[in-house]
Amino acid sequence: MKLITLFSRSHCSGDVLRVLNVVMLLTVWLIYQPDTANASGGESVLDRIGHATEKYDSYAVKAVQPLPDETVLSKERYQGGTFRVLARKQEIKRFRCSSCHNEKPVTVNKGVELTHGDINLSHGQPGALSCIDCHHPEKRDFLEDKKGNTIDLDHSYQLCGQCHFRQKSDWLGGAHGKRTKYWAGERVIFNCTTCHDPHSPRFEKRFPATYSPPIN
Repeated sequence: MKLITLFSRSHCSGDVLRVLNVVMLLTVWLIYQPDTANASGGESVLDRIGHATEKYDSYAVKAVQPLPDETVLSKERYQGGTFRVLARKQEIKRFRCSSCHNEKPVTVNKGVELTHGDINLSHGQPGALSCIDCHHPEKRDFLEDKKGNTIDLDHSYQLCGQCHFRQKSDWLGGAHGKRTKYWAGERVIFNCTTCHDPHSPRFEKRFPATYSPPIN
């Protein structure tokens, strides 16, 4: 009311005063009106403020329930039985490969550079491996091992294990890789390509982080 009186003394027009009256009435109504979402309790905004036990944080963001990870049932077994691995195909930006690798002619200039220019093939000894050593030469949406077996990209560990057999044995037992779910419940673990870039799988060397104990 003091605000309205102040504006009336400053020769405000009648329209401005009417707008101010409406604003003031709405403000009072919102403060003392019971929350419609909690109408059963009849608690007003002021009541909720008075009952609050934590400091209001205007920067706080409510946690969003994460979507479950896409997994596939492993085609391998370990001492505990069956388990699941994180899927791979959903992480590949240009899958399905057959959408480009088919009988249709490529009409785009420098198509290889545009689609695969970011691939640095550094797997094994220099010049030892090529794309076709892992990718199926005909079924481009699949992998192929040295025995001619067709391997789904979601089960790339079957291909990796033909050379990295010790790591695969450790991976099956839980000493290599990572489990993504809690110990109680179904076993879900990382796929090989979850951590390793299949085209350049070796991790870059780095020094461990140093720690200095406090002086006092």
